[in-house]
Amino acid sequence: MRVRFKVWLEKEGEPIISEGKYKLLKEIDKTGSILQATKNLGLTYKRAMSQIKTMEKRLGFKVLERKRGSGARLTEEGRRLLEVYESVFERFSRVAEGIGTLEL
Repeated sequence: MRVRFKVWLEKEGEPIISEGKYKLLKEIDKTGSILQATKNLGLTYKRAMSQIKTMEKRLGFKVLERKRGSGARLTEEGRRLLEVYESVFERFSRVAEGIGTLEL
């Protein structure tokens, strides 16, 4: 057996970011476009925007700067959010690797 895990960050008991939202923000950062990111990830634009708006509302700050015709980019706070998520995920990954495989 292998150790598996999921990581998500919460604020006041409300989920903020998990692997799916992390991938969405990373893809937006890479492409500079919400629409292109959704196409690359197989998401609908409506769902992605709903996730982003909910995340921003719960955080109390913007994670993306959006301008019609010129795409989107992460705010400094958005970049910091990704850094925190990556750090936590990496820590859990090291623990899981340290445990290795398990036998019954």
